[in-house]
Amino acid sequence: MTSVADDLHGYLEAAARATPDAIAVEEAGDAKRSYRELDQLSDRVRDRLVATGVRPGDRVGLCLPKSIDTLAILYGILKCGAAYVPTDATAPMARAGLILADCGVRAAFVETSLHDELARHMHEQGGDAPLFRIDTPGGGLGLERTLGELDGASPAPVVPTHRAAPDDLAYILYTSGSTGRPKGVMLSHANATHFVEWCSDLLEPTPADRFSSHAPFHFDLSILDLYTPARHGACVVIVPEDVGKEPGPLAELIARKALTIWYSAPSILGLLARQGELDRRDYASLRFVLFAGEVFPVVQLRSLKALWQGPRYVNLYGPTETNVCTAHEIPETVPEDRTTPYPIGRVCHHLEGRIVDPAGTPVARGEEGELCIAGPNVMQGYWNLPERTAAGFLVTEDGRRWYRTGDIVTEDDDGVLTYVGRRDRMIKKRGYRIELGEIESCLYTHPEVVEAATVAIEDDEGNLRVRAHLATKDGGRLSLIALKRFCAERLPLYMVPDLFRFHASLPKTSTDKVDYQALLREPD
Repeated sequence: MTSVADDLHGYLEAAARATPDAIAVEEAGDAKRSYRELDQLSDRVRDRLVATGVRPGDRVGLCLPKSIDTLAILYGILKCGAAYVPTDATAPMARAGLILADCGVRAAFVETSLHDELARHMHEQGGDAPLFRIDTPGGGLGLERTLGELDGASPAPVVPTHRAAPDDLAYILYTSGSTGRPKGVMLSHANATHFVEWCSDLLEPTPADRFSSHAPFHFDLSILDLYTPARHGACVVIVPEDVGKEPGPLAELIARKALTIWYSAPSILGLLARQGELDRRDYASLRFVLFAGEVFPVVQLRSLKALWQGPRYVNLYGPTETNVCTAHEIPETVPEDRTTPYPIGRVCHHLEGRIVDPAGTPVARGEEGELCIAGPNVMQGYWNLPERTAAGFLVTEDGRRWYRTGDIVTEDDDGVLTYVGRRDRMIKKRGYRIELGEIESCLYTHPEVVEAATVAIEDDEGNLRVRAHLATKDGGRLSLIALKRFCAERLPLYMVPDLFRFHASLPKTSTDKVDYQALLREPD
């Protein structure tokens, strides 16, 4: 497929020329903007940033809830040649301040209620940049008020849009670091546009499609949500953070907005299947259900497919550093006797993969090894962390850089990859190698378990123990004796959890993944 643009904002501009009156973006209520309106609003952001001193190659931060305002700001940042750095507006401002100071933003947009605390934390981290306040973002109106006030005081001259080179930085997404300090993943325009073109091949979108925007903008799932619809003149529907975690209102929104392409973490889909009362509404418009970010337990996937029978289901896999790098379409029927998760599939056609041992040597087909990815999706590196960047890549004799995903996989004779587990979630207990994810898969087959996570902890004597955290259908506790018997009938005895904890629901990160760090911090 031939691309319509060489940079991300080129998608918006092309759609604004081709179908100016088509709706580009909707919010959960009635607010919407056409491609012409979104393009013009982002032009005003571009002009204001350039007037403020933002230049190509700079970084501009965001600390705002998802809205039409935020999307216009993203495009405006790109149009002046800068890279956007989104932060989680629901997280402590200390983290947002650290992130924006770390990458030296030249300016940032922040919701008014968060301004003072964010400014204080940025200053404490050595950051000093103007912060544009957006009061009550929504519908683009908050942004228009801010720009209007600034223009009233000092009009921003109209400037041309900067055309990005393929390797120019487009955005930096900060992910949790093993040291406790977040690390910034640097992605270029070429990284993103190659991915969008692959999405186009997979989904074959039309201007009639209506994409969900469920993921927060600091999560890499948002790249598909935001730019693939723009590539095709389709509409993106922004799902508010509060609605996105509530199964009833979320199920109602998907039906009312007649979404055609859904993309989220599996935990949200599992929640919808259990509590969304999906059999009460019409979801005939859904064409694709895409999921990524963690393993989708088969029992929950089977339940969802029974309720949503029309769409195609695709398991997408890939870390932030590569975005999606493998895909696997789920068969029409999930057999009743299947208990193991589906594969992560084949490497995307524009990328290459290799599976290696700890020394970086390719393993024989069928053997377990770490998946490494090379190609145009792969990040430039981590912001201001050259040693961490070097450690993240395997460099082969021909000088090619392969990103080391840290994920252990196997490959079958057809080139289909199966996820075994994280390199850092494999433990040794009493001499036995244990993949914690395998224990979780077993627990998910229990008829009363709706969420399961396992962590490895040390007791006072240095002995390793496995602690399982569970959420059940009725929110109550299960018999420990019965649970141990259930596991012992399905796992080797050395893999049976030593301890069990029960929760109303498991803690989640801002990207809707299980928060293992929070579980590890729980006292014995």
